[in-house]
Amino acid sequence: MSSQSAPGPSAVMGERRHLINLAYRLLGSLAEAEDAVQETYARWYAMSGREQDAIASPGAWLTTVAGRICLNVLRSARVRRESYVGEWIPEPLPEPANRPYGADPADRVTLDESVSLAFLVVLEAMTPAERVAFVLHDVFRYSFAEVAAIVGRTPGACRQLASSARRRVRAAQPPAVPAAQRAALVRDFKQAWEARDIEALIGLLDPNATAIADSGGLAVSFLHPIDGAEAIARAWIEISHRAGAMTFLERTVNGQPGLVAQQDGVTVTVFAFEVAAGKITHIWVVRNPEKLRQWTAS
Repeated sequence: MSSQSAPGPSAVMGERRHLINLAYRLLGSLAEAEDAVQETYARWYAMSGREQDAIASPGAWLTTVAGRICLNVLRSARVRRESYVGEWIPEPLPEPANRPYGADPADRVTLDESVSLAFLVVLEAMTPAERVAFVLHDVFRYSFAEVAAIVGRTPGACRQLASSARRRVRAAQPPAVPAAQRAALVRDFKQAWEARDIEALIGLLDPNATAIADSGGLAVSFLHPIDGAEAIARAWIEISHRAGAMTFLERTVNGQPGLVAQQDGVTVTVFAFEVAAGKITHIWVVRNPEKLRQWTAS
C-alpha cells in the first residue's frame, strides 16, 4: 500500500479516486461506492489530530477502512437483493466525457477490463470474502498480508479465497475479442434491430444467448431472463414496436461497446453485451432509473 510522510489534507483527499475505483469494483454500484468512500473519510475526520498524526500511511489506513466497509455492505446487500424486484445488474458507467457536467474527476472510475459489466456480473456470483480478496489482490495487487488485515482472515485463507474466485472468472469469461470486432457486432445488432429484421438478429446471437433486464420495479421491462437466440430476437422486435420515439445510440458501457436508448434526450435504457466466437452471448439491459443517473444525452 502507498505510504505518506504526513497525513495532510491533500495527501488524504488524494486517495479519493483510488478509493472510488476500489469500492466500485467491490460493490458494482457507484452510488454505494460513493457512500462507502464518504463513510471512510467521515471516520478519518472523526479522529483527533494526534490520532491522525500517529498513522504513518493514511493511504493504507483509508484503503483498509474502505475495504472493511465494502465487505460489510456486500454482506448486507445479499439480504437486500433477495427482495429486489427482478434481476439485479451492476450499475453501468459511461465514458468520463459523457458524465454529467461538473462531475468531479476524482470520482471517475478507470474503465478497463476489470470493470466491464461481464466481469462485474461474475464478481456478483462470488461470496463477499472471495470478491474482496480477489479484487484487492488480483486487480489492485495488494499482498495477501494486506488483504488479510481487511478481510479478517489469515493470509493463507485469503490466498485460497482469491484462488477460488480466479477459477470462477476463468470458467465464466470467454476468450478476449478485439474491440473493433465487438463494436462491429453491436453496430450490426443495432441496425438489424432498427430494421426489425428478426433473421438478422438471430444470426448475430449465439443459439444459447441470454438476455437479462434490471428495472428494479421502477420501469417496464421483462422480469425473468430470456434464453435462446430466437426468443431474444422476438423480444427485441416487440421492444422496437413499443419504443415509439426512442433513439438508439452506440455508446461505450463500462469501457466496452454498447447501446443506449434515449427519449426526449434522456437515457432510459443501457444495453451491455458479451461477445464470444463472433456471436453475442449475453445482453444486459439496465432500466432502473436509479442506476442511470450518470448517463446524459451526448
